[in-house]
Amino acid sequence: MGTSASAAAVIGSGSNANAQASVKKDTTVSIPAPSPSQLDRDVGVIKPPTSIKRAAQRPGSDLMVQILKDLNIEFIAANPASSFEGLQESIINYGPIPNTMPELITALHEESAVDMAHGYAKCEGAPMAVMLHGTVGLQHASMAIYQAYHDKTPVIIIVGRDDKFFRQEQTANDIAGLTRAFTKWDAQPTSLKDTLAAIQRAYKEAITPPMGPTVIVIDTEFQKEEAGELKIPTYTPPIFKTINKKQAKNIAQNLMEAKNPRMQVGKLRTPEGILNAIKLAELSGCSVRTAATSGSMSFPERHPQSGKGDDTNYDYILGLESDGADVSIQGPTLLSNVENRDLTEIGFGFIRDPVIPPRRNLSGKNDMTADAEASLPIIIEQFKRLQTQEALDKISVRILRHETANIESYETELKKTLEKKRKGWDSSPVSLARLYSELWPLIRDLDWCLSSPTVFSSRHHVGLWDHNKPYSYLGMHGAGGIGYCIGASAGAGLAAKERNRIVINIQCDGDLNYTPGSLWTAAHHKLPLLTIMHNNRGYHQEVMYLHYMAGVRGRGSDRMHIGTTLREPFIDYAKLAEAYGVQSEGPIENPEELTAAYKRGIKTVLSGEPYLIDVITEPR
Repeated sequence: MGTSASAAAVIGSGSNANAQASVKKDTTVSIPAPSPSQLDRDVGVIKPPTSIKRAAQRPGSDLMVQILKDLNIEFIAANPASSFEGLQESIINYGPIPNTMPELITALHEESAVDMAHGYAKCEGAPMAVMLHGTVGLQHASMAIYQAYHDKTPVIIIVGRDDKFFRQEQTANDIAGLTRAFTKWDAQPTSLKDTLAAIQRAYKEAITPPMGPTVIVIDTEFQKEEAGELKIPTYTPPIFKTINKKQAKNIAQNLMEAKNPRMQVGKLRTPEGILNAIKLAELSGCSVRTAATSGSMSFPERHPQSGKGDDTNYDYILGLESDGADVSIQGPTLLSNVENRDLTEIGFGFIRDPVIPPRRNLSGKNDMTADAEASLPIIIEQFKRLQTQEALDKISVRILRHETANIESYETELKKTLEKKRKGWDSSPVSLARLYSELWPLIRDLDWCLSSPTVFSSRHHVGLWDHNKPYSYLGMHGAGGIGYCIGASAGAGLAAKERNRIVINIQCDGDLNYTPGSLWTAAHHKLPLLTIMHNNRGYHQEVMYLHYMAGVRGRGSDRMHIGTTLREPFIDYAKLAEAYGVQSEGPIENPEELTAAYKRGIKTVLSGEPYLIDVITEPR
C-alpha cells in the first residue's frame, strides 16, 4: 500500500486528493498577535480589574504578615516562587507602610537567603525570616540550614506548599522531614488559625535556648483564604530558665568575698546580655576573659577589665556560657534533642556520642543548666544587696590594678603583633598580614562589623583590631560549609544598613564561586558592604593536604595544582562584581596600592553602596 493510500485509510473515507486537502487545511494554523492586555501581563504591568469581586477581602496572608510585624521581624529573604505568592503579595502591599517590618529581600539562591538570615542573627541577636519553595527550595537551602543549626542561630523558615495545582515533584506530604534532623522545631498546620499560631511558636522556639532554625510549612490555600473575623492569637514570650535566688546569692557572695575573682564570658544571646555582663564585672571588680575574637555576642575586648588582670591566681571563676570555671551557668545545647529529631538515625558527627571525650565533665556538681543572660539580673540584684562600703572600696582598688595591668599587657602584646606582621610586608602576592593591618587604621574610628570567617586568612585581626561591639566579629561558618561567606555578609549588611555601620568581608575566592548572587542582593538593596577578595587562586587548604599525602606516599608534588587551583583561566572578581552591579577594582598585586583602594572602597560604602576590591594574596 502506498503512502497516499495509508494516509487515506487513517483519515477515513474519501478520495486521496480530498484527504490530502483536508490534512493541509487542518494543519494550517493562524496565530493571532497577542492583545495589549496579554503583553501587559507578560511584562508584569497589569493591574487587577476593578469590575470583579476581590478574591479575599481580608486574605489570610495579611494576618501572617501582621504577626511578623508584631514580632519585629525586620527582613524576610526569598527567591520568588508560586508556593508563597499570596504571602509575598501581602508583604509588599499590606499595611500603612507596605514592604516594611518585614522588608522583602531578593535572594538569587535559597542557600544565600538562609545565610543572610544567619549573618543577620549573629549581628542583632534576633532572627529574620526566609521563604522557600516546596521540596526543591528547601533542598537548595539545606546546607545553610544545617550550618545555622550547628551554630545555634535563630532563623524563621517559611516553606510554601502548593499541593493541589502545581508540580507534584515540588511538593510532599511532609516537606519539613527533609531537614528535620537539623532543625529545632517544625510544623505543617492544617488551617489558617493553626498557621497563625505556628508562626508565633516558630519564632518563640527559635529564640529559646537551645536556639536554632525552625520551619513552618504553609499551604497556598491558607495564604489566599478569606480570614473574615479571625483574630490573631495573643503571643506569649518565652520564659528563659534561670538560676534561683539562692544560687544567685551564693554566686554574688563568692564574687564579693573573693580576693581575685574572674568572669569567663562566652556567647550570650543578645546585646542586652552583654550590657549586664559589663555591669556585673564593674560591680564585682573581677577580671574578664572574653570570646569576642571567636564570635559575636561576647564581652568587649578592650574594656579595662578585659584581660588577665594583675594576678592570674584567681580564687573564684564564674563562667557565663563558658566552661572551665568554678561555677558555670550554661544553657542547654542542640545536642540534647537529637533523640526526637534525628528520626532516621543519620548520626551527624557533632550530635552523636563524641569520638573524642570532652575536656572536662560538663555535668559537674557546680554547673548550672540555665540561661546565663537571663540569670545575670538576678545575680546583680543579689550582689547589690550584699555590697558594703568596705567592699566597694576594695573593689575600686582591684579595678584600678586590673586596668593598669591590662593596658600594659595590651601595649606589650601589640608591639609583638606588629613586629610579626612585618614579615613579607612588601611581598607580591600581597601578604595577608598587610591586608588586615593597612585596613585597621582606616576603620578603627567607624562602627564596623567583620562578617567573614577568618581562619582561612590566618586571623590577622586578632591582637590588632579592637573587638568591642556585640557584632565586631561574627565568627566561623557553623559546620564549615563553603558558600556561606558572601550571603552571611549580606545579612550583616542588612543589619548595618539603617544603623550607620559598615561591614567588612574578607572573602575567600573559592567560597564566592558557590553563591556569587549575593553580590547582586548587596547592590540592589544598597548594603554598606566592603568585600576584599582573599584571592589566592585556589583551594589552598586542599593543596596542603595533597602535598602531605603525596609526601607520605613518596610521590612528587609537581601535580598538586590539579583539582585544587583556579587558574587557566584566572577569575576576574572585579568584573564579576561589576556584572552584578557592585562597584569594584582590581586585581591588585602591588601592596603599595592597598591603602588608596581601601579609601575608595570605604568612601563608597559610607555613601550606602557595596564595593569589592580584588586582591591577589599569598596562599594563607
